[in-house]
Amino acid sequence: MNRKLEKLEQVIGYRFQDRNLLAHAMTHSSYANEKHWEKSRNNERLEFLGDAVLELVSSDFLFHKNCRMPEGEMTRTRASMVCEQALAYCAGEIHLGEYLLLGRGEEATGGRARSSVVSDAMEALIGSIYLDGGFASAKEFIHKFILNDLENKQLFYDSKTILQEMVQGMGKEALTYELLGEEGPEHNRVYETCAKIGSREIGRGQGRSKKAAEQMAAYKGILRLKEERAQKQEEQENVCI
Repeated sequence: MNRKLEKLEQVIGYRFQDRNLLAHAMTHSSYANEKHWEKSRNNERLEFLGDAVLELVSSDFLFHKNCRMPEGEMTRTRASMVCEQALAYCAGEIHLGEYLLLGRGEEATGGRARSSVVSDAMEALIGSIYLDGGFASAKEFIHKFILNDLENKQLFYDSKTILQEMVQGMGKEALTYELLGEEGPEHNRVYETCAKIGSREIGRGQGRSKKAAEQMAAYKGILRLKEERAQKQEEQENVCI
């Protein structure tokens, strides 16, 4: 496990003074239960702490990013930035699930890829960095791995809503989602979905739930429509020239 933790330190660019804190953050309750450890040895308390640090840093970020953004919009934006699905997306970018200590049952049922598990681990990781290196270190991690490339992530987080608004604005046929297939055992099922405007497919996505697959299909659809719009504008400019 020590080698795995060293690799995780390299991935996140932070070296722990007390690596036990990092091991603690990576210890899921299923593993602690299996080992008959005290409840305090799983990562839930660190998750609680990390959640509070994340809320403060993301609030500070939004407050200073747009001085005219009203309180209600800041609250909604923050909620979308730090929700389970958003944190799971960020955790996936650093493959955080690979470093978790899971019980055999949780491992067998696909826990390493479960949004609730990896999003909690992300918050626990933030909590461990905060305890080890202080607020500045935790803030740096959050900005680097959660608040980075926010515009593109926002497209992903709100992809279904954004795509719906784009299609309505185009005055085209209705937007629908079609389940193309599913595979894998019941406890670890993967779904594939496509997003369609009328009968035209504009994006495909896979996920461990139908909702997640639709979200990815919508994201791919947004990128395709944006690309088509850019190509059309370029063609019009060339005609004018």
